[in-house]
Amino acid sequence: MSALTRTLLTVLLLPAMAHAQDSVDFNFDSSIFDDSSLFDATVRSPRLFTFKLSQQTYGHINKHGGFDISSQPDNQSRGTEINRTGLLVKYQNPFAQGWLLQGSAQAKGYWSGDYEYEANGESIDTELRINELFVQRSSERHSISFGRQTIVWGETEGNSVLDIINTSEFRDLTIINIEDARRNQWLLVWDYFGDASDGNRSDAQSKGNWSTFLNLYPEFNPAPVRGSPFFFEPQFNLSDYRRDQPLFEAGTRWSRSFTGSDIALMGAYLYENQLRYSAPADGVGDALAENNGFWLLGFSANRAIGKLLLKFDIAYNHDLLADTAVFQQGVLPEAQLPRISTRKKSQLGTSFGFEYAISNEQNISIGVLAQRLLNADEGLAVNEILLNDDVTGNILLRYSNSMSNNNLLLMVTAQSALDGASQLLSLAANYNLNDNWAVMTQLIATRASKDSPLQFLDQDVRLGATVSYSF
Repeated sequence: MSALTRTLLTVLLLPAMAHAQDSVDFNFDSSIFDDSSLFDATVRSPRLFTFKLSQQTYGHINKHGGFDISSQPDNQSRGTEINRTGLLVKYQNPFAQGWLLQGSAQAKGYWSGDYEYEANGESIDTELRINELFVQRSSERHSISFGRQTIVWGETEGNSVLDIINTSEFRDLTIINIEDARRNQWLLVWDYFGDASDGNRSDAQSKGNWSTFLNLYPEFNPAPVRGSPFFFEPQFNLSDYRRDQPLFEAGTRWSRSFTGSDIALMGAYLYENQLRYSAPADGVGDALAENNGFWLLGFSANRAIGKLLLKFDIAYNHDLLADTAVFQQGVLPEAQLPRISTRKKSQLGTSFGFEYAISNEQNISIGVLAQRLLNADEGLAVNEILLNDDVTGNILLRYSNSMSNNNLLLMVTAQSALDGASQLLSLAANYNLNDNWAVMTQLIATRASKDSPLQFLDQDVRLGATVSYSF
């Protein structure tokens, strides 16, 4: 596989490019277990299902005129890119004392004008997916859950070096938040609450909390959807990973709370979410997919100072795969196409930032992520160089303002690569017409320099709207 293809696969990991057409909070509130009326037969049963029906339409105001991701001239006229209807269903049932069954699913229909409609031979395409499905047993000090769920370890929301357990799906630019792009996996999770209140223990006597997970079926980031802004035509077919040997992931996290702050230590054995692909040995057939296991050690902390919440994460990753270029000796580098290879390296990364409550209605947050390979040149041959031995990362800013009795929410998201080679700006407004109907409009603009992997999005401007009905 070419160096360009590998670079583009790396680009898909950028958190600014997360995809989710409809954002819904599927997290449950553990306080539901504190309401004894849920289990009183004389009290009306709680609502088990909630639904959200939405219609989403996005189009180009200014279509970039550079090159698309496959390096082919891209001078398409402005027009509709997204035209789809979605249904999100959430199910939450505390069916017995200390028990919870929770699930969520989505169904989508892609109509004329949507890139998935065009990729389907100009015919209506549909999609059905289970997002979340797990059962949980909770007591005062223990909680065990099994099923499709998400694990979030980092403090720096949307921009953490520690939130790499769950995979992500990247399709388009309709939603920027990385939280909405995470895909659930089949996990067994056990939580122990050593800080549970018993009325007799002070902070000095606190033992902390433990959370341990086991994943017996690790998944990987799916390939880009045909027709999406991130799709490229690979040289060989990118097939699903062939599981010829057992795979597992496991990790544990210890956390402790103090007055005004929290700290956590964690360790895990994981697989890189992005598979690596290489050409088949005989040059015919499917590309060869390679997974890579690595170790993660991490630390996180936060500190509240009045309206300010400081956040900090640090991660040490051992045995990550790093791309290298191998040149033929005796030939000038500029006169040859190098062979792409990989080396196992360690990486140190950090993310830090803050959240500040300007008022009850206004909030602002800033997060910075930076990471670099350690001992970058160690073990390399004389004719081999790393494709990326610099500090990489990004800066993420979010601002929200709730107005008109919380019926109008204004949101600004801005992200930039640390080297300034690419930027993204999202301006969104969500207005609740009543308890059921809501309308969101969004403007997305991107800029990228010619040496940026995102150059195909330079001067691209999109405008769209989502109308939703919740019941």
